[in-house]
Amino acid sequence: MSPILPEERDPELKLSANLPRPPYDTTDEKSVELSSRRTGMSFQRTRMSADRTLMSVIRTALSLISFGFTIFQVFKKMQDSKLLEGSGNEPRNFGIALVLLGMVMLTLGIVYHIDYMRGLRAERVRMIEQGLVHGESKYPVSLTLITAALLWLLGLVAAASMAFNVPLLG
Repeated sequence: MSPILPEERDPELKLSANLPRPPYDTTDEKSVELSSRRTGMSFQRTRMSADRTLMSVIRTALSLISFGFTIFQVFKKMQDSKLLEGSGNEPRNFGIALVLLGMVMLTLGIVYHIDYMRGLRAERVRMIEQGLVHGESKYPVSLTLITAALLWLLGLVAAASMAFNVPLLG
């Protein structure tokens, strides 16, 4: 994505209008403009860093959810084929515990991510209003957050399937 040059800005947007427009008369004006751009880019880098943190939570939660579901399925198939004696619920309970642990971890990661992003957005708005950053770049909804929410729903379906002994997809 190429940066928006000052002369290309929409004049209707509330931006830091008090900053000088090119060509700059002094090196101080250039420094202020460059500093504003670097600060704006640092918000994007921080947002991407928060997304990467949520992705690491997703990886761990996905591992817990899938491992818990796999343990449940393997032991259930062994019991159904009479390779394993007894009808204890220990494998099911352990599998459900792992799935629920993954969901709890994912819930905490999602809550942390939302709280952090709200704070970051509020700080960005304050800095735009003070004229310290331009704020032309979009601040989209996090696709990582959407993925985390979908994984949470999948974990809920898996836990319900295990708890109520209902096939997952049919």
